[in-house]
Amino acid sequence: MNTYRIGESLVRAGHRVMFLVKEQWRGRFTKYGIEEVLYENVPDDNEAAKHMALLKMIGFLPDGSPLDKMVAYYTHWLPSVVDKWPKTDEMIESYIAKLHPDVIVIDNTVYSPAVAKSGIPWVLICSSNPLRLIDDERTPSYGSGFPIVSDKNEWKLFCQTVNKASIESLKRLNEYIVSKDLPELTECQFFKASPHLNVYQFPSELDYTDVRPLPPKHYKFDNFMRTEMDHTFEIPVPLRDRPGKLVYFSLGTMGAADVDNIKRLVNILSKSKHRFIVSKGPLHTEYSLADNMWGEGSVPQIQVLPLVDLVITHGGNNTLTETFYFGKPMIVLPLFTDQYDNAQRVHEKGFGIRLDAYKCSEEELLNAIEIQDLTESGRELNKSML
Repeated sequence: MNTYRIGESLVRAGHRVMFLVKEQWRGRFTKYGIEEVLYENVPDDNEAAKHMALLKMIGFLPDGSPLDKMVAYYTHWLPSVVDKWPKTDEMIESYIAKLHPDVIVIDNTVYSPAVAKSGIPWVLICSSNPLRLIDDERTPSYGSGFPIVSDKNEWKLFCQTVNKASIESLKRLNEYIVSKDLPELTECQFFKASPHLNVYQFPSELDYTDVRPLPPKHYKFDNFMRTEMDHTFEIPVPLRDRPGKLVYFSLGTMGAADVDNIKRLVNILSKSKHRFIVSKGPLHTEYSLADNMWGEGSVPQIQVLPLVDLVITHGGNNTLTETFYFGKPMIVLPLFTDQYDNAQRVHEKGFGIRLDAYKCSEEELLNAIEIQDLTESGRELNKSML
């Protein structure tokens, strides 16, 4: 997602941009002037349901602590990525040899020997919270959701537990890396920073530069804004003349696939006097909305955000940065990994409220929508973005 936004900017600057993408993405990027280099990947009609079943099986989506989710990530999710990585990396190597690029831009969570040994300058893009990219003892561990001012002994224990969970996957990845005559990665690091340039997106108001500086060869953008120029949106007729705040509710593709929890939250929001635009997600046919709501499986988020007064979100990095771009306050219901970090940063910096996606009560969620300070913080943020 972020690479195509960067690609679009590079095309506008006069560069030739090629994306190596799966066959199922055919035609997605050409409208931005980006050339697609396609490799085979057969889509599955039941992919959303299977994906949801896998996430529940490994303990990634149901209620659990940030530590539970990170351990699940390293013990159940990442091993499947690492096991497939040698073939993927060898494919990348073959395309580098075929295309002869001047610069390589990669957005990935696993280190690529093919890119590192290519002899071509490369840029690492970090799509998530910068805690993943920049490991510093002055900041909490990635995925922990700890406040900046909190017990550092808890930070240490969290890090030790996650490192232990990652040992087997890192061992297998290092076997492949060493086979390519490259040095091993250190504990719990599945990628290396680029010696040329490392880029991430995160709002300046939330960034951690108040407690640690940026390392050399690292650069921050407030956002990688997509244009989505082929979409338009108007407030739906059923909501247009109703009173109350207009609220955008989206828990992202993965969060929306947990239908039981979405139903619970929709039921709570149905008791609000306000109006809701809902991004229903891949399993949108499996639940209904209340009279004070309108929604579809997917809505054009970039066009919706300027129209609303408040955003209820899972705190994914793209939604976070886009919401900041349009100066909207947030209620953040994090589900896993860096969403906890984003939610905490929004909360402690005063741009929104962090609530538990699975345990928040009816009273907590409805009262959060009513808090006037949220609206005021949105107005102040909007002014700062102008």
